[in-house]
Amino acid sequence: MPDLLFHVFSDERFMDLTLFQFGYEKCRPLHSYGPFIRNNYLFHYVISGHGTLLTDDTHNHSIEYQIGPGSGFLIEPGRINTYYADREEPWEYAWVEFGGLRAKEILESSGLSSEEPVFTPGSPEDSECVKKELLYLASHGNESSLHLIGHLYLILDAIQRGSSRKRPVQGGSLSKFYTKEAVTFIEQNYAFPITVEDMASRCKLDRSYFGKIFKETIGQSPQEFLIRYRMSKAAELLKLTDLPVGEISIRVGYPNQLHFSRAFKKVFHESPRTYRQNNKILKENP
Repeated sequence: MPDLLFHVFSDERFMDLTLFQFGYEKCRPLHSYGPFIRNNYLFHYVISGHGTLLTDDTHNHSIEYQIGPGSGFLIEPGRINTYYADREEPWEYAWVEFGGLRAKEILESSGLSSEEPVFTPGSPEDSECVKKELLYLASHGNESSLHLIGHLYLILDAIQRGSSRKRPVQGGSLSKFYTKEAVTFIEQNYAFPITVEDMASRCKLDRSYFGKIFKETIGQSPQEFLIRYRMSKAAELLKLTDLPVGEISIRVGYPNQLHFSRAFKKVFHESPRTYRQNNKILKENP
């Protein structure tokens, strides 16, 4: 296996769990990332070697964790973190960045959070299962979207079942109900100029309270989720149709094409036209 494997997943049609990036790396001594604030969940499993995780708690105090082989660590969205390889025994790890409606629930039931970010397996067999699933994903980046999303489910299942701190999810059913109601509203109305106030009104909730429970459930603010949903629909139209970019802009709720292009580039890191050139699905002649 090469020392580095890196893949980006750009299909954003999946809501319960969605994949962003994943890979494998055999790090050099003291190789580091950060300090960063992530937009999504990021999980690393350490195959060999050692390293250090520095992450802020809810009071913005930095806490240090030493991570060794057979364990892993979680980074939550919105928290400042840094991690680096050991000088003498630099770590080798596989990793996955993900999000979605069910991500927070699954991680909570695994006993993982920003307050308890270290994954400790219940047995060597549990550890091996997590390792196997992550390495499979890292080495199969060219498979179909469904195949990769399916293996994300298997990875999180292995983490959930294998965690020595796993626990049942308690409460949250009402928050999930309101969040699903808001997501349905977005799915039905994303082409119109809807706002966070409209979503809160649909759920009959105060705007600030609605925003709080939505972000706690999904890990993104309602506005962030709306933008990503619109951009995922735009990406489908760019790949599957010959509609002008201006028409696609209007269809996903952006009357101003310049504003649409800026939002699209922020999500996909390239302009709509460049995305179409790189991803267009050509129709075969009958």
